[in-house]
Parts: sequence; C-alpha cells; structure tokens
Amino acid sequence: MATKTRKPKEDFTQVAFRVMQKAAHLEPPAEEPEPLSPKAAAGRKGGKKGGEARANQLTAEERSEAARRAARARWAKGPR
Repeated sequence: MATKTRKPKEDFTQVAFRVMQKAAHLEPPAEEPEPLSPKAAAGRKGGKKGGEARANQLTAEERSEAARRAARARWAKGPR
C-alpha cells in the first residue's frame, strides 16, 4: 500500500502573519474563477436540464430500479 506524503507544517511566524492579516482585514482579494469555455458552459447547461427532465420522465419503479443498479455497481467495486 502506498504511503501518504505529508505537507510540511507551517512555520509559527507564517501562521501568525496569516492570522494578523485576517484580523486586520488585509487579506488579498479572492481571485475570480476563469469563465467556462462556450462548449463547457453549453454542456453544463444541458446536463443541469437533462437530469431533472429524466427524473420527471421516469416512473417510481424505474427510478427505484436505476437506484438499485447504481447501488449494486458501487458495492461491486469494493473498498478503495
């Protein structure tokens, strides 16, 4: 089994500096996330609509069967 690598612990002065900046509200402004490419945005938009539309279309029995198949697939994988 692979061993996990640990991050080195922060120096006390680094922690103190970050706490002081936060207390004095001197934190650097948060960076804005990059906008999605047009193709990625279209895929996300369609995916958001598609899941709800499919759920509305399925009967209770069909949803139950889909959930049962998904659970079987998850259990078949075994522990990670």
